[in-house]
Amino acid sequence: MRPVRSAERYLAGPTSVGSAAAPSPIHTVSRPLALTRPRARGKFLFVGDEKLYVRGVTYGTFRPRPDGTEVPEPDVVERDFAQMAANGINAVRTYSLPPRWLLDAAGRHGLRMMVGLPVERYIGFLAEKGKAPEVERLVREGVRACAGHPAVLCYAVGNEIPASVARWFGAGRVERYLERLYRAAKDEDPESLVTYVNYPSTEYLQLGFLDFACYNVYLESQDRFRAYLARLQAIVGDRPLVMSEVGLDSLRHGEDVQARTLDWQVRTVFAAGCAGAFTYAWTDEWYRAGADVEDWDFGLTRRDRQPKPALRAVREAYAEAPFATQLYWPRMSVVVCTHNGARTIRDCCEGLRRLDYADYEVIVVDDGSTDATAAIVEEYDFRLIRTRNRGLANARNTGLLVASGEIIAYIDDDAYPDPQWLKYLAATFMSTTHVAVGGPNVAPAGDGPIADCVARAPGGPIHVLLTDTVAEHIPGCNMAFRRSALDAINGFDQQFRAAGDDVDVCWRLQERGWTIGFHPAAMVWHHRRNSVRTYWKQQIGYGRAEAMLERKWPEKYNGAGHVRWAGRMYGPGLTRLLGWRRPRIYHGQWGRAPFQSLYEPAPSLVAFLPQMPEWHLMTATLGAMAGLSVVWSPLRLAVPLFVGAIVPPIAQAWLSATGACFPDVPRPSLACLGRRLLTAALHLLQPIARLRGRLKEGLTLWRRHGTVRRAPLWTVTTAIWSERWASQDERLLFLERLLRAEHACVLCGDAHDGWDLEVRGGILGAARLLVGVEDHHGGKQMIRVRWWPKIPVRGPFLTLALGAAAAVAAHAHAWLAVAALGIGAVLPLVQIVEQCMAAMATLQRAVGLLRDGGG
Repeated sequence: MRPVRSAERYLAGPTSVGSAAAPSPIHTVSRPLALTRPRARGKFLFVGDEKLYVRGVTYGTFRPRPDGTEVPEPDVVERDFAQMAANGINAVRTYSLPPRWLLDAAGRHGLRMMVGLPVERYIGFLAEKGKAPEVERLVREGVRACAGHPAVLCYAVGNEIPASVARWFGAGRVERYLERLYRAAKDEDPESLVTYVNYPSTEYLQLGFLDFACYNVYLESQDRFRAYLARLQAIVGDRPLVMSEVGLDSLRHGEDVQARTLDWQVRTVFAAGCAGAFTYAWTDEWYRAGADVEDWDFGLTRRDRQPKPALRAVREAYAEAPFATQLYWPRMSVVVCTHNGARTIRDCCEGLRRLDYADYEVIVVDDGSTDATAAIVEEYDFRLIRTRNRGLANARNTGLLVASGEIIAYIDDDAYPDPQWLKYLAATFMSTTHVAVGGPNVAPAGDGPIADCVARAPGGPIHVLLTDTVAEHIPGCNMAFRRSALDAINGFDQQFRAAGDDVDVCWRLQERGWTIGFHPAAMVWHHRRNSVRTYWKQQIGYGRAEAMLERKWPEKYNGAGHVRWAGRMYGPGLTRLLGWRRPRIYHGQWGRAPFQSLYEPAPSLVAFLPQMPEWHLMTATLGAMAGLSVVWSPLRLAVPLFVGAIVPPIAQAWLSATGACFPDVPRPSLACLGRRLLTAALHLLQPIARLRGRLKEGLTLWRRHGTVRRAPLWTVTTAIWSERWASQDERLLFLERLLRAEHACVLCGDAHDGWDLEVRGGILGAARLLVGVEDHHGGKQMIRVRWWPKIPVRGPFLTLALGAAAAVAAHAHAWLAVAALGIGAVLPLVQIVEQCMAAMATLQRAVGLLRDGGG
């Protein structure tokens, strides 16, 4: 779409062009500029503590002037910028490097410049080393010409590398090319923001090093546009997203349609949580490939700068961003639960005091603090409730009972909200039927090197998404609920004193068929633990919460005791898995797909195993066997196995640590290396801490579901005569409810299974049930039920393997090894019998209740 120009001319030119391009003194005299460089923080751009929403237009490209710059004459620029400022525009995007006088002009009108460095045209020279212009040098010279200027919003190192070119060189090579240019720009202007302008055809490029993400998107359906913005937000994660081009051609669609489309495009961009937008374009005047373009009219103004209806539509949409002023906002209650939170509660209270929301209250529940928490809270005009220490869930319920809002929002005492936090939450409730809504939690800068590493370590508060807008789980530090929904499920389960209550409440809401939403801009800043000791204690607590959740929701866990999330986890600190499965890029036939996406393969079991806490238990066992090799030499086989068990988690930890980004730490440097080493150590430490918590709370591989009662360990078949007709589905649902009432771990068979229900007794034993229904005259039925024990192959295999090893040890008269291996062989057999009997007894009791109820 963009005109072909001489990149070398305008990338290297401004150092000489700047002095030649100001024919009138009025344009060469720079006045003091009040603009301050913005920073990217979380999902938004900030100038100081004020959020900067980018309300921009694109400018150009124009016919080159005699001095080589591709901008209009200074008097035209002056009039354009004045008209932009008068219409609420605060940013301008250029596709070529602007001369210094143009930056001065922008500053005089309060406009910030997105400076284009279109190096994408030189990427083809990657195939011809030695023949390419020195692109990095050109970038450095271009940035150096603008460095330090207060009117610079950011630099864009390229715009829309063609999909065919990116496919030719491969994603990795293009990503490294852009990162090299990003680093070059940062070296020349360290305080600047640097981005790259992507588009849907190369959506798959992973550019996490950028300060913020930019996309050019042209969609004429509001629903599709809204859905694609949600997808882009999921892709960019905790960074700001700016739409660098949105617009519509008025020549083909008419000026009125253009105005209506731009109105909803701009409003949708800001409602979706984007940090800003650039409307394409300021004027219909456009120059490309040596000629004026006459067959497209994307401008807000005509070629003579007369405004179109679109200018008024954009002005009104920008004025109301991110939300219309006349909206009715529901009353909201913010509940903060705290226990000895004096270190961070002031930040929380200050953030809540600065919320931009018309009708809200703040309730702080002090759960038995013994520090200065209450005294700090009393300095604010909030409602403070002090109770004895009864746990987190109880404190959440206390806040719920006294809250007056129709929406209840919860935030932790070590977090503080973005000023528009409540608006984004409320807007989601107002536009959907979700009963709960959450958003991201981002670690703030300045908490210290350990907190920075903890923020990039596993085990932090993350969200789990089923789609780009529907969540399976939202963390407790940032969640909101319709009061009616919380009342319907009787609030939070008070057995969860420190953690796990957020997972439980999400599952209970979804159990009723309700949905949970996610908005990427409903952001809070969440302090991470600032010492290894407190991180260790936190992860032990999370491990205990996992065990408590497994007892209440056994069907949500697999046999090894790990949550079977249906969605995908998002957030920093996720461990990068080892494996040979590479992501696949959907290019479309011959690489012509308009939306080319990256598809991550599901992690293989082999890749996931080293991340499991039980892996470290196995490693310890192998270490013990390696130690026994001193007594019995055949056990020396355990030595290489022990080494092999240690290597994968170390490799995963280091891979994850090298992928972590520390923006404030230069690389390479000793400080960066130190943080990566600590981050890797935390990746190794976290599953061990979780394992300790799980073991303390009884979540072990040898745990048993249900009580061991006398029950047959063979197939049982029975028939029940019923005088009442019911469908087979109703019979099975009734049996399932009976089993869940017994707190059994119940699984339902799928379309390919030869059984209907399975009751899991543990990892080594289960029982399955099959139901058949015969219809008889008069609405009567014969219900046939069969249930039998199910023994997974892992149990007998383990017994045979250890038994064989014990036999070999006995032949060698290594009696200590015989005793250890023999006990190891018998224990699985005992567990198989106990777990199968427990599962069979549970099914037998449920069938008996079905019989007693007359079917």
